[in-house]
Amino acid sequence: IGGQILFLTNMVDERTIQKYEREAKEKNRESWYMAYIMDTNEEERAKGKTVEVGRASFAIEKKRFTILDAPGHKNYVPNMISGASQADIGVLVISARKGEFETGFERGGQTREHVQLAKTLGVSKLLVVVNKMDDPSVQWSKERFNEIEKKIIPFLRSCGYNVKKDVQFLPISGLLGSNLKDRVLKSVCPWWDGQCLFEALSAIEPPVRDRNGLFRMPLIDRFKDMGTVVMGKIESGTVRRGDNLVVMPNKVNVKVVTVYRDSNEVNLARPGENLRIRLSGIEEEDISPGFVLSGISRPISAVLEFDAQLQILELLDHKAIFTAGYKAVLHIHAVVEECEIIEILQQIDPKTKKPMKKKVLFVKSGAVVVVRIQVNEPICVERFEDFPQLGRFTLRDEGKTVAIGKVVSLPAASNSE
Repeated sequence: IGGQILFLTNMVDERTIQKYEREAKEKNRESWYMAYIMDTNEEERAKGKTVEVGRASFAIEKKRFTILDAPGHKNYVPNMISGASQADIGVLVISARKGEFETGFERGGQTREHVQLAKTLGVSKLLVVVNKMDDPSVQWSKERFNEIEKKIIPFLRSCGYNVKKDVQFLPISGLLGSNLKDRVLKSVCPWWDGQCLFEALSAIEPPVRDRNGLFRMPLIDRFKDMGTVVMGKIESGTVRRGDNLVVMPNKVNVKVVTVYRDSNEVNLARPGENLRIRLSGIEEEDISPGFVLSGISRPISAVLEFDAQLQILELLDHKAIFTAGYKAVLHIHAVVEECEIIEILQQIDPKTKKPMKKKVLFVKSGAVVVVRIQVNEPICVERFEDFPQLGRFTLRDEGKTVAIGKVVSLPAASNSE
């Protein structure tokens, strides 16, 4: 679908498409050629699975979009988390083909985990596109579309989505490009009166971000190119060529040499932009994904421990008790770090949302608790109420998301100031 969007917005030319079509044919995978636009490495093309997060941009009318094509396969969920943590809108692709939707949606299926993660990572608007409507087993059937919608809505609600306000369902065919740029023809799908994907995307208002706030840009990658170039998305504040900033948590002062949006040089960039910035004053090897570029006057806190409110989802069968000493992998913005629960501070009553008086030593799946979390290396985080994007996280254990949480307080002692 990502490939089709780029083709329909003239970001890819006909000759490139023909080349991909030939390559896909050679691999006996004729229907995959559109995916090759976004899946660029050999592993992805051989398996037909997205592994890394593909990035590309396109424009519709007065809006510019960056596609982050996140992997669906469960082995690559950490990569999916890094993609979703930069997104404002989620396009959840669901296969209408008989059997495929059911597999993705059963207990333990990927559709469920992806929706939970997207909500935790701050993707507040969701377009659920029901793909492969052209499949012989579906043939643009209204019954199949309604069946999928009916099964998914209760689950979206349980993840915290307001289905009426923030979720929209659309039938499409990624392979044929139906209902993407233009509405699907009545001769093909007589019952659909809604929008096509481009119309739905254009209508969504981007989240409000503070241009005058403290500058915060979590870094997702870095490379060498006539100096050190970092990539990320501004969550707050603005950046100009010539600005003096600081890279946290290692407190290195840097200067902004050039700012690139897509492949264009710009003088100024605002919150919400996906950028590449060339910096002077730091080497590429001194930056890791999860470091944060921030303003000098009040840089982001670098901490070894913090207090957080956790919603425990479903613990592993052989580790069904959540207690002090529990170890997991913490994903917060672009940070991936091993962590340990030091103490359960209090349990929250799900009905009243207030702390329970009784001190608890352990809890089970479904509980809501306030805990103290410790990591081995300093990480950059903010309180959720100050910067939601830098204060919400997931805990994963043995490849499964076991809890979602938000940072409620930072210790005074380990603050960067």
